[in-house]
Amino acid sequence: MRNEMGFGPWSGGPRHGGHGRREHGEDHGHWKSGGGARGRGRRVFDGGEMKLVLLKLIADAPRHGYDLIREIEGLAGGSYAPSPGVIYPTLSTLDDMGLIDEQKSEGSKKRFAVTDEGRQLLKDNAEIVEALFARLAAVGAESERTDGAPIRRAMGNLRQVLQTRLMREDVNEDTLHAVAGLLDEAAQKIERLK
Repeated sequence: MRNEMGFGPWSGGPRHGGHGRREHGEDHGHWKSGGGARGRGRRVFDGGEMKLVLLKLIADAPRHGYDLIREIEGLAGGSYAPSPGVIYPTLSTLDDMGLIDEQKSEGSKKRFAVTDEGRQLLKDNAEIVEALFARLAAVGAESERTDGAPIRRAMGNLRQVLQTRLMREDVNEDTLHAVAGLLDEAAQKIERLK
């Protein structure tokens, strides 16, 4: 998404004159697959959108990079989290653009606060920012609706029972047909659920 400010994924921003500087870490986070592992799925935000999301979160409260990752993951219901390889280069770009400034903080973590220029950019792009956070909320809502924990448990149970039963020495062709029949019957019942 490139807005009227030229604030898109390839923009170098005001300090760089937007000279097509390609950003690091184009992979802006992934949907998580079952078990919390990062899957290879569609991106939630492109580079320009991620800049606006981070800028808004920093405007809400000064934050460290790790805080931003956890905040986005929380807003997405745990189903999406941008990688550090996306967050930290994007923070550096926002800092270079004069939209955020590093604050003094304890320890080695860099904490950032929004600048007046950053607040103005958010104000100028309020509708886009609102849409981006609505998208993040939709990701969280979808995750909540499709949480398959009970299904994963039942499938694991079925897999274990099948392995145990079919490994026995007394398994014959009739047993295999009976098990296949039960599985087909369960599949048909699930398919007909309303």
